Amino acid sequence: MTEINASIRFDQKLYRQDIRGSKAHCAMLVRQGLISAAEGKKIQSGLDTILREIEAGKFKIDPALEDIHMHVEARLSELIGTPAGRLHTARSRNDQVATDFRLWVRDAIDKIDAGLKDLQLTLLRRAEDYADTVMPGFTHLQAAQPVTFGHHLMAYVEMVGRDRSRLNDARARLNESPLGAAALAGTSLPIDRDSTAKALGFARPMANSLDAVADRDYALEFLSTAAICAVHLSRLAEEIVIWTSAQFRFVSLSDAFTTGSSIMPQKRNPDAAELVRGKVGRIVGSLNALLITMKGLPMTYGKDMQEDKEPTFDAVENLELCIAATAGMIADLKANAPRMQEAAGEGYTTATDLADWCVRKLDMPFRQAHHVAGSLVRLAETQDKPLEALTLAEMQSVEKRISKDVFAVLGVQNSVKSRVSYGGTAPSNVKKQVARWRKQLAAEKLDRAAKTRDKA
Repeated sequence: MTEINASIRFDQKLYRQDIRGSKAHCAMLVRQGLISAAEGKKIQSGLDTILREIEAGKFKIDPALEDIHMHVEARLSELIGTPAGRLHTARSRNDQVATDFRLWVRDAIDKIDAGLKDLQLTLLRRAEDYADTVMPGFTHLQAAQPVTFGHHLMAYVEMVGRDRSRLNDARARLNESPLGAAALAGTSLPIDRDSTAKALGFARPMANSLDAVADRDYALEFLSTAAICAVHLSRLAEEIVIWTSAQFRFVSLSDAFTTGSSIMPQKRNPDAAELVRGKVGRIVGSLNALLITMKGLPMTYGKDMQEDKEPTFDAVENLELCIAATAGMIADLKANAPRMQEAAGEGYTTATDLADWCVRKLDMPFRQAHHVAGSLVRLAETQDKPLEALTLAEMQSVEKRISKDVFAVLGVQNSVKSRVSYGGTAPSNVKKQVARWRKQLAAEKLDRAAKTRDKA
């Protein structure tokens, strides 16, 4: 029973949030006249001492004390005696742990968001480096149309931007305080929940005491956003694995992000990328684990809910690591531009440009233009040469109205330069999008600084 009941092995991670919540609760009790100022001063001083002990690694963990809350309370009693017992006035472990965990998840979101912003800045820098570098764009992992490597990297800037947006949405919804809900029904004592919410940086107290202690949707929402973010990182990791292969040779990574083989001296394995790809299973599994834990629980609190922390802690730890590893790989990689351009011209990737030219210059319905381009691809295939190597006479044998102007759109460089529609791959577009994102991220920094000044 001791072994299955105790959570101190993992919930000691909540010590900062537990002490912060206790200090806010204590200050409110003093203001409301529920404990004396002298008692409040002793409690605050004792909590500061406990925080220093834990930070210094001098705090003793006793398995007989179930969780971090009991450890802090027991140590506070040792330090200051009877006044320690007054801290639990108008509070239960139910609202205490709900408050601590919300604070912890909120702190985790802020840290992950900062890491994702750093990843965006790294992607932006490399996208600018490779704004003009041509590579094949793929569908079904088959060469489709030429794009630029910068444009490809910018796609991940957009994905990470949505990941950050989801995290910030989740943060806004979790930012309500359960403190003061007590065990489940509130309290008859004259507490001030607005003041404790404000002291802890919450937007407001939660409006229903049952909901305050019973629900973990904030953790579920966070884990779902973490899972989506991890999937995005995994897709990029998978591409790095493909790109670094001998068959592709699109990019290379240094020894900092690769490992050798124990038997094959020529190998340089993209282990960092493979591990980012692999850790997604753990993060998605954490979401599944908590969903299954919560699915059949009646209101309000059940000890099953103790299982909310380990999957969340594990997901945060691994997501932070994946973000850092991905940013490191993107900063480290070097593109093999000649090989990328060579591959961009393989597979008749400018066939769509040819069809578009027929639409634009010959006023041809696209379906007919598609047929003409397809016929010319087949002609080029029989001669084992690229489209632009066909003679004008050969092209006119398929469609007599084709003129020499068509050759201006058939090279891969011409192709990417022509894709100037909003969101297209043209190098000029890539540079504009890089500038737009840099401006947006700089504005975030200014907005955050202004909010910090207002709060102060």
